[in-house]
Amino acid sequence: MPAPLDFAFSPVQGLRRDRTQRIHSLFRADMGRTERPADAYCLAHHALEGAEAAARTGDTATFDWYQAHPDANGIALATPTAVGPRVIVSPDPGLMLRSSISDTAYYVLGPDTTAASAHELALTATAFDTAARHGFGDLLADHAVVTCLLRRKALGDTLISWAITRLPGTVYTDHVDVPVVLGRDLIHEGGHNWLNDALASIGCKLDEAATFHSPWRNARRPAFGFLHACWAFPLTMIYTARVLTETTGDIHHFLAGYLDQQRRLLTTTTADHTKALALVPHPGLQQRLRNVYDEALSL
Repeated sequence: MPAPLDFAFSPVQGLRRDRTQRIHSLFRADMGRTERPADAYCLAHHALEGAEAAARTGDTATFDWYQAHPDANGIALATPTAVGPRVIVSPDPGLMLRSSISDTAYYVLGPDTTAASAHELALTATAFDTAARHGFGDLLADHAVVTCLLRRKALGDTLISWAITRLPGTVYTDHVDVPVVLGRDLIHEGGHNWLNDALASIGCKLDEAATFHSPWRNARRPAFGFLHACWAFPLTMIYTARVLTETTGDIHHFLAGYLDQQRRLLTTTTADHTKALALVPHPGLQQRLRNVYDEALSL
């Protein structure tokens, strides 16, 4: 079994505790409803988002439901996996929400939420197990608590996945019904959630005037987006290199092609990555980002 990557970053623990306590105080709830702080943190944000939306529209019944369920019923919905209980749902992409401050669609756990199908639960649990066996268990245990499976696509189709800052620990992703591929995308978005929390925990606001060429977007990107890409894609490269020997046929060909593509893209970012890292005012976080980047470059 490959060595697990180190995702421990102590400032995040304080951020998670403080934010969860503040949200629970609004609901007059305690933190004893879940044993894992990362789960409580993620689910509390779903409850807060849902309650705020209900308050804005005057939906008293839904608001009262969130008051009575400060975990957004996540504990009851959870499925056991290798990285702990996970909430796995399959919302209709056409019915997802958009806020006034962002066009990015999102889904919030609520009174009408049901778990995904038995097949989707098994698929996602296997993806978590595969990722954990290859060193990413700690990342997904803390930063992929809720998984929203969106569109099922064919191998080779463009897969869209994302995470948003106001719902930490939540992953939105298309899938191809292949656990080893889903594991890659859970790691990618879990990585984004990790870095969002890490930057917030040290109060880091990166210089928005500093931009760098992103080969993934083929465009200039602010340091925030560039560093995110230079963290999340290398994580998926490390994972892909580790699982590749276990795959065959079309899946092997697909993942090998992905790894080759990412190698080519990453090698074009070395000079800019050094400059962007210098904008991060925390040596420990700088080193963490550099270590993963360098490991991916060496593949």
